[in-house]
Amino acid sequence: MSTLTRLDLRANDSDLATVLAVPSPSGEGTAALVREIVAVVREQGDAAVRRLTARFDETELGDLRVPQADLEEALDRVSREFRAALEFARDRITAYHEAQLEREVELEHDGMTVRDMIVPVDRAGLYVPGGRAAYPSTVLMTAIPARVAGVREIALCVPPDRDGGVARPTLAAAALAGVDELYRVGGAQAIAALAYGTESIPAVDVIVGPGNVYVAAAKREVAGVVGIESLAGPSEVVVVADDTARPELVAADLLAQSEHGPDGAAVLVTWSEPLVDAVDAAIEKLLETAARREEIESTLATGGRAVLVDGPESAMAVANMIAPEHLEIVTVDPESLVPLVRNAGAVFCGPWAPAVVGDYVAGVNHVLPTARTARFASALRVADFQKHVHVVTLDEAAFAEVAPHMRAFADVEGLQAHGRSVVLRQEGP
Repeated sequence: MSTLTRLDLRANDSDLATVLAVPSPSGEGTAALVREIVAVVREQGDAAVRRLTARFDETELGDLRVPQADLEEALDRVSREFRAALEFARDRITAYHEAQLEREVELEHDGMTVRDMIVPVDRAGLYVPGGRAAYPSTVLMTAIPARVAGVREIALCVPPDRDGGVARPTLAAAALAGVDELYRVGGAQAIAALAYGTESIPAVDVIVGPGNVYVAAAKREVAGVVGIESLAGPSEVVVVADDTARPELVAADLLAQSEHGPDGAAVLVTWSEPLVDAVDAAIEKLLETAARREEIESTLATGGRAVLVDGPESAMAVANMIAPEHLEIVTVDPESLVPLVRNAGAVFCGPWAPAVVGDYVAGVNHVLPTARTARFASALRVADFQKHVHVVTLDEAAFAEVAPHMRAFADVEGLQAHGRSVVLRQEGP
């Protein structure tokens, strides 16, 4: 039995959007439940958060906030090897995001000066998944660009475990990254609390971070009340490969993103039918010892596919239509296909650049657009925590030069008060 659902598009002239369409994991039922959660948290604050946490996480909470001393203690108690990995990743992530800092633009035209003032948001909310697994890497990926951007207050929400705690590696990463507040709250109720504020959780200006379909739906629900970076939902990977790719490595990379489960996507796109057979066999073998087999099989059941195409150009057309979170190009000359990329969160070239390197230590951000939003959205960036404010200065001579143009616009648009603002200055005191 094939592990990956096969789709043969060789010599196929059908519309790719129709052929490749998959059901959205977030249906109307999810959206309705999320709207209900957001509304009750907005109205009832901490009491609703505690009640919803008991319902969804099966955990009775006291204080929502984790004491800062617990974060520092966790950092002191993690293994030497893990602390070294945290610090290595922090330095790489910091260097990459510091390179994203923009210069403020300033232009001068005959006495008129216009400039772009870059201002960080005051308060950022981060969401990091938890519960079934710990994601200290995501703490670094969300907190470091916020800190580089100059955000003054950083609040982090993480789902609690059954005992109401948060995994030590997550606490350690929060301490190392300089998180100011950490709350043991997850799911849609965490997003609502960050957006609207509760008695314990002050509202934020921007919410970033990945999560399940409920978290993504909640971010969509509060967008406009706060800023969001993208809808970073269940993990996705597309591997474009030819017959030079090692099947066991392709299988391993498909499973690496599948183990986040469920509702994600793991897709092989190739023009080599023998490779599909070999990858299928390798997946079966790797599944025998997979610690998160249930999550992997759940992902593969709905999002595991092998797409056969006519050649490299067709493969890239399929990849662009899927618009995946992660795109791996494992071919004899991967760089030659990079210019064909139009829609992807991040691209990884060659057998030595699996998506996992981006997840942890490349320095690029692993909070990436999913569910085809890579068509218009980007990886989490420093700019997601900043605003651009225009600053305009004119002297009297510059005003006199542009006044006729302003009056012409005001007359055409029928905005008499706009015109009067100009005329009064021309007439003088």
